[in-house]
Amino acid sequence: MISTKFRVARTALAAGALGVALAGCAGRGAPSDSFLGLVTPYRIDIVQGNAITKEAVAALRPGMTRVQVTEVLGSPMLADPFHRDRWDYIFSIRRPGTPVQRLSVVLRFDGDQLKSVDAPPDLPTENQFVASIVPASRRSGEARPLELTEAQRKALPAPRAAEPAPAAAAAPARSYPPLERP
Repeated sequence: MISTKFRVARTALAAGALGVALAGCAGRGAPSDSFLGLVTPYRIDIVQGNAITKEAVAALRPGMTRVQVTEVLGSPMLADPFHRDRWDYIFSIRRPGTPVQRLSVVLRFDGDQLKSVDAPPDLPTENQFVASIVPASRRSGEARPLELTEAQRKALPAPRAAEPAPAAAAAPARSYPPLERP
């Protein structure tokens, strides 16, 4: 026979475990990257593909060879062996807390010659592209100086005088022959 105290303790323990489990479920609203609501792991920016800009696409002309296209845009992200006449240039950046940015340009060839370019009309310029991939925390309106001004140099503390070298310890007596002949 199980004692009454043991039954009460077992029931209280089960009720407590159920309460903790339900409290944990209630706290799960939107999925979060944090661990126990305290620690958030570092997430890196994931950049993939080719930089696609309005200027680069404008440099493409029908009739260009595949080598010339590669010099302008680089190697294609996708060159399907079953569709040799199509190259896909894709760029994507995934940054924590922001939607994925994605650009795609499709080139079609006739043999070795560029036939057509399918690009979205809202491709960014080079300046817009750089501004979109540099995080806002690193953007500043002014360029940082690369050297100190004369006033900043004068404000620096004077260099310390070199400390005298310690006296050379007496050389130990040699117990082996010299490496070079005297």
